[in-house]
Amino acid sequence: MELFFRFDFAAARYLPRLPDSHRCSRLHGHTFQVEFAIRGQPGADSGWLVDFDEVEASIAQLKGDLDHHCLNELAGLENPTTEALAAWLWRRLVTLYPGLHRVTVQEHPSRGVSCFGD
Repeated sequence: MELFFRFDFAAARYLPRLPDSHRCSRLHGHTFQVEFAIRGQPGADSGWLVDFDEVEASIAQLKGDLDHHCLNELAGLENPTTEALAAWLWRRLVTLYPGLHRVTVQEHPSRGVSCFGD
């Protein structure tokens, strides 16, 4: 079975390793859409993989670290490409959810990145 959970956050970033002529080298913002999937079997007693209320609480903390911040200022996101952000989120989520299978980050409705491990 695979459970998924979605959340979004708004943040600013710039990509410092790009030439100054590239538009993404300048400070800009996105409303990032995140989806992550956990695989496993429902618990015999609970009947579920994880408690959605517990997921909601853990995501609130994570979202608080990201929402309306400049991603470049977060440790590990000095060059916050969408790929780096997906891997950063993976490292945090996998400690909470050992059955984590995928983290997908969209920076725009037509493009994004999926991470299947770090």
